[in-house]
Amino acid sequence: MFILTVVFFFLNIPLLMTNFIDPKCFWRVNLNEVTDKDLSITCSFILEAVQMPTEKDYFNQSLNILKTTKNHKYALALAFSIDEINRNPDLLPNMSLIIKYPLGLCDGQTTLPTPYLFNEIYFRPIPNYFCNEETMCTFLLTGPHWITSYSFWIHLNIFLSPSFLQLTYGPFHSTFSDNEQFPYLYQMNPKDTSLALAMVSFLLYFKWNWVGLFISDDDQGNQFLSELKKESKIKEICFAFVSMLAIDESSFYHKTEMYYNQIVMSSTNVIIIYGKTDSIIELSFRMWESPVIQRIWVTTKEMNFPTSKKDLTHDTFYGTLTFLHSHGEISGFKNFVQTWYHLRSTDLHLVMPEWKYFNYEASASNCKILKNYSSSASLEWLMEQTFDMVFSDGSQDIYNAVYAMAHALHEMNLHLVDNQAIDNGKGASSHCFKINSFLRKTHFTNPLGDKVIMKEREILQEDYNIFHTWNFSQHIGFKVKIGKFSPYFPHGRHFHLYVDMIELATGSRKMPSSVCSADCSPGYRRFWKEGMAACCFVCSLCPENEISNETNMDQCVNCPEYQYANTKRDKCIQKNVMFLSYKDPLGMTLAFIAFFFSALTAVVFWVFVKHHDTPIVKANNRILSYILITSLLFCFLCSFFFIGHPNRATCILQQVTFGIVFTVAISTILAKTITVVLAFKVTNPGRRLRNFLVLGTLNYIIPICSLFQCILCAIWLAVSPPFVDIDEHTEHGHIIIVCNKGSVTAFYCVLGYLACLALASFTVAFLAKNLPDTFNEAKFLTFSMLVFCSVWVTFLPVYHSTKGKVMVAVEIFSILASSAGMLGCIFAPKIYIILMRPERNAIQKIREKSYF
Repeated sequence: MFILTVVFFFLNIPLLMTNFIDPKCFWRVNLNEVTDKDLSITCSFILEAVQMPTEKDYFNQSLNILKTTKNHKYALALAFSIDEINRNPDLLPNMSLIIKYPLGLCDGQTTLPTPYLFNEIYFRPIPNYFCNEETMCTFLLTGPHWITSYSFWIHLNIFLSPSFLQLTYGPFHSTFSDNEQFPYLYQMNPKDTSLALAMVSFLLYFKWNWVGLFISDDDQGNQFLSELKKESKIKEICFAFVSMLAIDESSFYHKTEMYYNQIVMSSTNVIIIYGKTDSIIELSFRMWESPVIQRIWVTTKEMNFPTSKKDLTHDTFYGTLTFLHSHGEISGFKNFVQTWYHLRSTDLHLVMPEWKYFNYEASASNCKILKNYSSSASLEWLMEQTFDMVFSDGSQDIYNAVYAMAHALHEMNLHLVDNQAIDNGKGASSHCFKINSFLRKTHFTNPLGDKVIMKEREILQEDYNIFHTWNFSQHIGFKVKIGKFSPYFPHGRHFHLYVDMIELATGSRKMPSSVCSADCSPGYRRFWKEGMAACCFVCSLCPENEISNETNMDQCVNCPEYQYANTKRDKCIQKNVMFLSYKDPLGMTLAFIAFFFSALTAVVFWVFVKHHDTPIVKANNRILSYILITSLLFCFLCSFFFIGHPNRATCILQQVTFGIVFTVAISTILAKTITVVLAFKVTNPGRRLRNFLVLGTLNYIIPICSLFQCILCAIWLAVSPPFVDIDEHTEHGHIIIVCNKGSVTAFYCVLGYLACLALASFTVAFLAKNLPDTFNEAKFLTFSMLVFCSVWVTFLPVYHSTKGKVMVAVEIFSILASSAGMLGCIFAPKIYIILMRPERNAIQKIREKSYF
């Protein structure tokens, strides 16, 4: 276990070192104003190798001349590199690298080289080293702008080729990628093969998907734009605008207002700058009266963004995020400058008047202290502090170029010694051919720990350090390394940010947002209108019973069958099962009413049985009265089949019981009505109608009518019987369990048959309305049928306008109302006489009333 722990610890050392050592903070000081002309200055050098050591006076003379140039940082980087190689006994022994042309074409002149300049340079004697021997191959180091290097190559190819080998520093340019057209030219800065991926990964980390682009309108810019579009399309990143800026400065000045309006009017907060456009944007900042408010600039070069007209504050400027090639730390550069110029560390700004960076301890807490203190401190305080000096990208390229020359020469010398070869070539041309063959195959690790492979400069995937640059004023700036990109990081995690350093640089762990459309929260889906970019969309609420439980979903998802969407439409909730139960207030009320009328009907039945010998009970056909009361009791009781959890048995019993018991009740009323009519119409005992009464033919009305209804119910059950149904849509969030009628036609046939019986009863009773009152209950039967028909005629529209358990309640109410109407209209007067006016229930009173 201990061994595994130790192994794990050592395997993770690089990651630990990355987390705690890699982040750095820097300061820079610039005491001079940067003019528009300074942004286009070139700086080129001509170098040779001589077979003798350098003299101190020569190097002092070169540096004293170079000290006055505008791009002094490149000259110092060159001098430092040459001095380091010349002092190395293992590299180019007995040989020295020298600057053949002391002015180094780095005096601030922007004119391109001419044939006369080359003649002056090439034939000018080297101080203290001029001799009459054949000239060796000369190295031309040009940059930082590609057009300058190209101009040098054209003139070299015409006048001096192949006496020169040319190495360029500055941004990589695809023009020089053709080895057949440029066989003696090498670019030290690698191609940005992984820059597009690095930038897209960076944008994704901060969830930026809406960016603007300023790209130079050249081959290099177009190639980068193509790669960026390819990576952005995969990651759904869109461009608010793409401005291809011409390099021609004369056309730029006429368009600066257009560029300014384009930035200000755009909704994006992030703008990527690539190519030579960085100098154009810098010029723009110096021309614009007011700064571009609240923008994040992502660049590949360190830019001097604060204007000379107005300092910028955190309220108006977010700073610059720069992607720079990752390099090892250089040591000894500050001591070199101090030694050659005999300066104290506090006077280094006199040697390098442009912006320069100072390396501080790699601790976020210490950086924060330094930033907080120095932001309010004076410039004099900053000058008194002791910091280290670092190389820029251009200086790093010069450093690698000089070492590449030295290694190529060294390998060629070793090859000649090993093979005891004799150089039979004539002049510098033969010498350059040989060196070129070795230079193309050169690969080495420089003293900084960086691998340099000359053959793979175009395909090598580089690491990038990401810096956040902030300017406190026109002279003081602060730079923090906030992250690193490397395609070689394990587990496919190419991107690593230092959160503490981001907070230090920006004041917050959260960067400003830059999106075309705000994220669609759960419950919404993305909707694109015609002509919209992929990142620009409208958030639309999910349709009913559909949800989206993630951000930025394109489609909403239907909830499962027994679930429903909540009001926010972001999750499905289990539906509550609902039916007309006894616990429900409505069900409880209807059950109580049904029970009450059932009990009342039982009481009526008991009263009639108890007084079965009284005239009023006998006079109204006692048997039919008993059948009617019993059928009404079952009418009330059948209501209980509609209340409670439905099942197959109750669903069938609901409709069958309802149809049959109501048929018995109405057919009984029909029989009673016919009996009353016949009793008064048949006055002659010999008439045929009297035989119906004597023989009891009317007693068959009830079974015949009921049998027909039973046949209808049997057909109903055979064809499409009632069943338990689930209603998921009537009431939101609930599953209503109801009894489906099965065959709606059969249901209405049952109701229609009942309606026919009721209408027949009503008609017959209406015809008997003028009969004597003593034995006439026809008017009560008429009124009861009127109530019955009114209830069920009202039932139909109300029933169809309701859903769920309310529909069931309407049917129960109709059953109870019609049954109660028949009970009250027919038996209430009789119960009143039996219980309240018993004197009227005597035969003598009936005869007296009949007589009068």
